[in-house]
Amino acid sequence: MIRKENIKVDDSGKILFAKGNEELFLLSRMANRHGLITGATGTGKTVSLKVLAEAFSSMGVPVFLADIKGDVASICNAGGGNPKIDERIKSLGLKGFKYQGFPAILWDVFGQLGHPVRTTISEMGPLLLSRLLGLNDTQSGVLNIVFKVADDMGLLLIDLKDLRHMLKYVGDRAGEYTLDYGNISKQSIGAIQRGLLTLEEQGGSNFFAEPALDIMDFLKTDKNGMGNINIMASEQLFQSPALYSTFLLWLLSELFEELPEVGDQAKPRIVFFFDEAHLLFSDAPKVLLEKIEQVVRLVRSKGVGVYFITHSPTDLPDKVLNQLSNRVQHALRAFTPREQAVVKAAAETFRPNPELDVVQAITELKVGEALVSFLDENGQPGVVERAFVLPPSSQLGTISEEERYKLIAASVFQHKYAGTFDRESAYEILQKKITQAEAQAQAATTGRMSGSRYDYGTARTTKKRKGDSVVTKIVKTTATSFGRQIGREIIRGIFGLITRR
Repeated sequence: MIRKENIKVDDSGKILFAKGNEELFLLSRMANRHGLITGATGTGKTVSLKVLAEAFSSMGVPVFLADIKGDVASICNAGGGNPKIDERIKSLGLKGFKYQGFPAILWDVFGQLGHPVRTTISEMGPLLLSRLLGLNDTQSGVLNIVFKVADDMGLLLIDLKDLRHMLKYVGDRAGEYTLDYGNISKQSIGAIQRGLLTLEEQGGSNFFAEPALDIMDFLKTDKNGMGNINIMASEQLFQSPALYSTFLLWLLSELFEELPEVGDQAKPRIVFFFDEAHLLFSDAPKVLLEKIEQVVRLVRSKGVGVYFITHSPTDLPDKVLNQLSNRVQHALRAFTPREQAVVKAAAETFRPNPELDVVQAITELKVGEALVSFLDENGQPGVVERAFVLPPSSQLGTISEEERYKLIAASVFQHKYAGTFDRESAYEILQKKITQAEAQAQAATTGRMSGSRYDYGTARTTKKRKGDSVVTKIVKTTATSFGRQIGREIIRGIFGLITRR
């Protein structure tokens, strides 16, 4: 049975988010229409995020969010003892408000501050990996060819050494693949290899390994029926913006590929918060932007709500911004002409309120105060209102290392993701096949040299064996072996990720 110990969520699925001249509610059945939380640093975006995450958890909806400053994991503990919060509760007249903690699962790409999050090279796909490596169009094209060759050979690329060896393998045989796949320049192969070395220095070897993350583990509830709040420790991850943004995009893509179509429901299946969202779109190539826009538009029908957190609405492309129906705007500063233009642009994204000067209000908002517009019962944007966001029920600030490690040790996923393994994949298979081919070639050469020059039977046999090239033999043998291993064709989805059909 779902536990509800505060006033934020009622039985009809209305989430009380803020109070001004009237109470402002986010409707749970409209929560998968996506949302946007914006504002300058220190104006209350993290508190707004926590209030929504707590409400969704109380409804039994799992949540995923990134913890960039290390102050979100405290959502696991009940709040209290904060005079400012007590004053806010009193000023808003929140009768029945109770402090409580929420079920939190900690994750970390580097495996230090949470359960390790891993995937394989094959599962990430060439498009997102190109973004991660910062490749240009030509280099991305070569990487696509390498993935295609690996897929056609039935070779699974698990870790960085698999991809490095596959790049070398294809580069050494570029002439054999050009007609079927396109030009493969050694310069592009070298650029990709350099990118992989940089990625490895940033901790990429921890991320590309097995066991890979089962994205369905993010959709769990606790024993009380409350949605787990999956918190990604991102303080270190955020130091590499490309890795951070590509990683979160990969998670969103995984949800899109894995979840079935469900249409509109009483509440989302999961809500995904994308902090520092401007990094997702910064310097992204056109093809990637188009894929992002497509996924954001379509993932709603999978029951996934996506909420972007950033400085200003102008940080996002218009095609994405138009799909974010639930809006929370905290204060922005307007000291320069450029900042004033940003404030005006932010004000224009709201449905006007004749009783409110939105441009002026954005610059006057206090910490914890926001302009709010949520969808109504008919799916129409509500008139923008000025209001104070409710305080969170959980603890503000950070948790100690001891608390963090106890939380990790007590998690149901501790045993599942604690260790790693390295099964046979592209690196091992190619090494084995190449070694075998070289041994066979050496044996054949030795046999011809030691045999009689008039042994025509041997000559005919040797000639017959030349029907398949070494490369062809490797391809056939490897594809057969891998086919037996996974029993299916490699099929890639919208982002080039492997789809599991």
